[in-house]
Amino acid sequence: MSARSVADALALPRGVTCLVGGGGKTTLAHVLAQQLPGTVIFCTTTRIFPSETLPVVTGGPWQIAAALDRARTVCVGTPAQQGKLAAPETSLEQLCLLADYVIVEADGSKGLPCKAHLEYEPVIPPEMDRTILVVGAAGFGQSIVQAAHRSKRFAALCGASEEDIVTPERLAAVLNAEGGFDTVVVNQMEDGSREAAARRLAALLPVPVWGGSLRTGQVRRL
Repeated sequence: MSARSVADALALPRGVTCLVGGGGKTTLAHVLAQQLPGTVIFCTTTRIFPSETLPVVTGGPWQIAAALDRARTVCVGTPAQQGKLAAPETSLEQLCLLADYVIVEADGSKGLPCKAHLEYEPVIPPEMDRTILVVGAAGFGQSIVQAAHRSKRFAALCGASEEDIVTPERLAAVLNAEGGFDTVVVNQMEDGSREAAARRLAALLPVPVWGGSLRTGQVRRL
């Protein structure tokens, strides 16, 4: 299948879309902010660093509305420790009245390509309309302890040790055990070996899987 823009491929409804997993959630959020029609709010239910490319708003609904009048896409949150942003004080219900799309980063992965979740993760709000899981193809062939956040949990879910490598089969075992997402995006798919591994992963999952390099703004169905 030929490449399509990320927004066109994912066909997000208006409302709240949660991003979970590893390997490029923030990049995906920014690509969607650029490509989606209408107004877009990017925020979190956990902790994120303020966007370096979007206007950052830490105030309430009036400030958010004013910012959206000036710029079609904004990053919204509450100042937190270490220069990060926590969840906005404005409710998601209110945010949905202010913008066409609300993109929520719903967990952290410490920049690693893969992620397993503890019992309190991800932080999915009840207002959620879609949940997209992101995987970094750079993790294939690395050891679990190198590639996966919550590596002990990851290894336990796929019946491996932390020193074993991440394979499509082991990653699929983790994702299928956890569930809770309706689409998978495989990022960092810059070469043939990564694409082959991503296609093996896609064949083992019960949901649509799209892959590519998010930096290009395009993906294709796997």
